[in-house]
Amino acid sequence: MRHGATDTAGSVGIVTPQTARFDEPLMLACGRALAPYELVYETYGTLNATRSNAVLICHALSGHHHAAGYHSETDRKPGWWDEYIGPGKPIDSNRFFIVSLNNLGGCHGSTGPTAINPDTGKPWGPDFPPLRARDWVHSQARLADRLGISSWAAVIGGSLGGMQAMRWALEYPERVKHCVVIASAMKLSAQNIAFNEIARHAIQSDPDFAEGRYLEQGNLPAKGLGLARMVGHITYLSDDAMAAKFGRDLRSGTLERGGEDDVEFQVQSYLRYQGSQFSGSFDANTYILMTRALDYFDLAREYGDDPVAAFRHARCSFLVISFSTDWRFSPARSREIVDALIAADRPVTYAEIEANEGHDAFLMPIPRYRELFAAYMQRVGDA
Repeated sequence: MRHGATDTAGSVGIVTPQTARFDEPLMLACGRALAPYELVYETYGTLNATRSNAVLICHALSGHHHAAGYHSETDRKPGWWDEYIGPGKPIDSNRFFIVSLNNLGGCHGSTGPTAINPDTGKPWGPDFPPLRARDWVHSQARLADRLGISSWAAVIGGSLGGMQAMRWALEYPERVKHCVVIASAMKLSAQNIAFNEIARHAIQSDPDFAEGRYLEQGNLPAKGLGLARMVGHITYLSDDAMAAKFGRDLRSGTLERGGEDDVEFQVQSYLRYQGSQFSGSFDANTYILMTRALDYFDLAREYGDDPVAAFRHARCSFLVISFSTDWRFSPARSREIVDALIAADRPVTYAEIEANEGHDAFLMPIPRYRELFAAYMQRVGDA
C-alpha cells in the first residue's frame, strides 16, 4: 500500500460505478411513462456460471449505489454497508455477485429531479414524476434483465429497502429465492408520516426552495434540508444511544445564570453538523420524493388490506430482523410481517436484536446481528 493510500484489506477494494441507460418507457404507478432513464449501480464479486448467486441490495431513504468498498486509493470513507458486504462478511463477495444501485429518482447519478428533463432542457426539479416502491422494483427488474440475472438468490433491504424487498417478493415471486427484511414495516404509522411531513415542510418553507426550482436559479434550500435531516436523524437514534453519545455534555458556554445565550450542548453541535453535511450532498426534491414514496407504501392495499392474502403470492423464504430500541420501525411492525407470513404458510426466520442504536442499528457492526445475518446468508449460499 502506498503512503497515504486507503487500506482496502478486508473490503471489496476499489470499485467503479456503472451506468445502465434504458430507452424503453417505464410505465409508473402514477400513470406516466418515463423515458429515457439511467440507473447507476455497483457490483461486488463474480456472477457464477449458472447465474444463481446474485444478490440485490435495496437502499434506504438517503442511501445510494455505493454500498461497499472505495472509489479511489485515497478515499477515506467506504460504502454505507461496508460492515456487511465484502469477503468473509455476511454478504460474502467471495460467494455472491452483489448488485447495489441508486434508485430511480435518486440524486447520486440515477435519473431523478436533478437530471435534465429532455422536454425542457432544464432540471426536472418538482416536475419529476412521483414514484412508488413498485416503480423502483420494476426498474430494478429491468437492470437484472440487462445483467442476465433471471432470479435473485436474495433481495435484501433495511428500512425503505426492506419495503422494496417485500414488494419484489410479491411482484416477481418467481425471481426471488430469499427476501431479507431489516428494520422495516408493511406500511408507515401515522407518527412516521407526521415526521416526514415536518421534514418536507422544513424544506418547502426555505425561501431558497423556490417552489422546487432552486437549481434553475442556482440556489439550494440548504437550511430547510439541513433542518429536515436533523429531524430525521433524531428519529433514527434511540434515547439510550443519544444519552451514551452526548448526555448533557457541553461543547461551549456555561450553565451559570446569565450564560444561556452562549450555551451549546454537544448534541446540538452534532445535529447541526449532520444537517450541514447532508444539505451539501443530497437533493431537496429527491428527499421530498423519497419520503412521499415511504408515506404511500402499503404492501396489502391492493389485496383487500389483507397482508396474509398479499404474502400468499410470495414463493421465497424470509428473514425478518428488528432492533429492540428502534422506535421509528419498531419490533411490533416486524412481528406484524412475521405473523402475516406464518398465516400465509411462508417460511420465515425472525429475530429481534437487543441493541441500543435505534433505527440506525441495521447499519452498525453489532455482533449478534452480524452472526445471525451471516448464518442466514450461509444458508442462502449453500442452497
